[in-house]
Amino acid sequence: MTRPITAGVDGSEESLAALAWAAREAVRRGAPLHVVHAWRFQPQDAAGTEGRDAQERWVRDSVAESVRDVTERHPDLEVSTEVREADDTVAELLAAAADAETLVLGSRGHGAVVGFLLGSVGQQVIAEATRPVVLVRAGDEAAAEAAGREVVVGQQGEPEDSADAIGFAFRAAAARGATVRAVRAWTLPPVFAYSPGSMRLADEAGGLEPYERKALGEALAPWRERFPDVPVIEHVEMGSAGQVLLSVAGGAQLMVVGRRARRTAVGARIGSVAHGVLHHAGCPVAVVPHT
Repeated sequence: MTRPITAGVDGSEESLAALAWAAREAVRRGAPLHVVHAWRFQPQDAAGTEGRDAQERWVRDSVAESVRDVTERHPDLEVSTEVREADDTVAELLAAAADAETLVLGSRGHGAVVGFLLGSVGQQVIAEATRPVVLVRAGDEAAAEAAGREVVVGQQGEPEDSADAIGFAFRAAAARGATVRAVRAWTLPPVFAYSPGSMRLADEAGGLEPYERKALGEALAPWRERFPDVPVIEHVEMGSAGQVLLSVAGGAQLMVVGRRARRTAVGARIGSVAHGVLHHAGCPVAVVPHT
């Protein structure tokens, strides 16, 4: 069974942009679109019951209106909706993500992720989701996709460390007829930052930069073979990963970063690179968990 592209909506401008993006992605992938709205009752008076019914009707009408706009644009798209009353927003979004090919949500950028993702909720969902999560800004339009902008993906570490993110980027580029720009950033570390083994490999490769280029090429090789029609640009640059990725974001229709969920005493963390890109990239950003 084909997993759906799932969009979380809440009536905000950001979530409506996310819904539009998710619908286009579902059409490209030949997948169904699933629309989820999780809402929490806000008592209006002492009785509460009438207020609850009225709020639920308003929510359902709002979701129906949003979906109607999508079906008018994409009449052949299979669309389903789910309206949930929920006290635990994180749990509801994680449940929606678990059954999806991709979960798509709205993002403000330059600040906290909004809509469903209030406060720390956004980082929890992104850090704990077992499926990719795409964050879309208000004002995002199909023009960037139609213009053939690149799908940018960050690669770091060993080939397997970024395999899930690279695979997501190649599939996205193949569906769009786009180019993949694979970015590997590197810095000149203190001598103790490289292990003796990696220093030996770097020497064999002719230096640190050729070593980094070789590492990127090895990570891309299986995906080039699997997607031979997808053009690829290998981008190796000295600098911090977040800064290098953001420097090429202007030419991207989608940016893809991987993440390893890290838990600390104050909860889940998504990593500084993903965090920086999510807040400052103008294009949609896909955060792909490492399996």
